[in-house]
Amino acid sequence: MNDIELLLALVAAAVALVWLARVINVPYPALLVVGGLAIGFVPGAPELVLDPDVVFLVFIPPLVHAAAWQTSPRTLREFARPIGQLAILLVLLTIGAVALVAHTLIDGMSWQAAFVLGAIVAPTDPVAATAIFRRLGVPPHVTALLEGESLLNDATALVAYRIAVAAIVSTSYSILDAGVDLVLVSAGGVVIGLALAWAIVEAHKRLEDTMVQIAVTLITPYAAFIAAEQAHTSGIIASVVSGLYLSWRSPDFFAPTARIQAGGFGR
Repeated sequence: MNDIELLLALVAAAVALVWLARVINVPYPALLVVGGLAIGFVPGAPELVLDPDVVFLVFIPPLVHAAAWQTSPRTLREFARPIGQLAILLVLLTIGAVALVAHTLIDGMSWQAAFVLGAIVAPTDPVAATAIFRRLGVPPHVTALLEGESLLNDATALVAYRIAVAAIVSTSYSILDAGVDLVLVSAGGVVIGLALAWAIVEAHKRLEDTMVQIAVTLITPYAAFIAAEQAHTSGIIASVVSGLYLSWRSPDFFAPTARIQAGGFGR
């Protein structure tokens, strides 16, 4: 079995697990985790190795863009302070704590490698939590807060990861350099994401074909990611910001029928 066949088989297994989760009424992320662990222990199972660059370019931009599109800007404004504390301050503190523990307990681990490890494990994935929250009737503002935090914590951790990797390959890299890079990389991603999203909105206003509009929407996160990365800023933040801006402006260029078709396509 080649890599393509194996990847298709894994996708089919994931679809089957999601269907089974709905049948037995459990959160599908939990069943996907259990199923993935079970597949990993199958004797003689072929090994699938994905290039990290492929993951960053192919999978992450549309995922964070879609999450941003579905997030209410009003919610982000209402909970801006706690979301910022959780998604930025807490993630950075978690990275630092993990790095400290790893550097102390693991012989030979440099501070740079410890911070890479911290950036990898710091962001939480709240998909299963929000699925359970909805079933338990948790107040909507709590779920909105968690979803808003999840939108930004990945961006924070990925920017920190990039800076930590740069520190490993650089012979002279200080904490001041890291702080400056964090600000510049983040701000650059915001500017590029906003600029591209504004251009996309103007293009949408001149498009009349719904399928073309959907195609342009699908291309947008990749365009934002690539443009930001070429400028040596954060492609993830650019994808998130472009999704938020387009979601806010979508009533200006998406007709109701187009919004229904686009929503159905996204699902």
